[in-house]
Amino acid sequence: MDSGPHRGTGVTMADRYIDVSLTKRGVHCTAKLLDDRAPITCEAVWNALPLGSDVYHAKYARNEIYTLLPAFAPAEPPLENPTVTPIPGDLCYFSFSGTQLGTQSYGYGGASGVQAGTPVIDLALFYERNNLLINADVGWVPGIVWGQVVEGLETMAEACNDLWRAGALGETLSFRRA
Repeated sequence: MDSGPHRGTGVTMADRYIDVSLTKRGVHCTAKLLDDRAPITCEAVWNALPLGSDVYHAKYARNEIYTLLPAFAPAEPPLENPTVTPIPGDLCYFSFSGTQLGTQSYGYGGASGVQAGTPVIDLALFYERNNLLINADVGWVPGIVWGQVVEGLETMAEACNDLWRAGALGETLSFRRA
């Protein structure tokens, strides 16, 4: 029997997995792409891999680490499989204009590449419960859930907590095909 997004066509799609890592800490986890729920986003991310840059720990959303990247999709994915309450292990995709993130309160000055008028992609990993995607400047910020960690979340969560307490300076969040 056919499964996946091409059900009934005789074509099946194998599950795709990525490795998500904190490079300096030498910690990683494995995530499954949610091709059946966010096919356009999954394809955009998959085609752009490997991806990575400086890691940040969330100020507002709570138990989230993320990296900011220049836009990489031929066209921005629609808001497929959206959430404002991500659960542990969710990988989320956000698209912002540099203007949205360019205020001094965010602290992305200098080398982050955040500039007014320039699209910025935020790839995030949520590592614990009780997250709420609301921002004091703009309100609700729905994200696209495009992946789910299937292995190594506990170890990654420990490293994320260390990142929160010890700091993110010099650390990189990377995504690559597994």
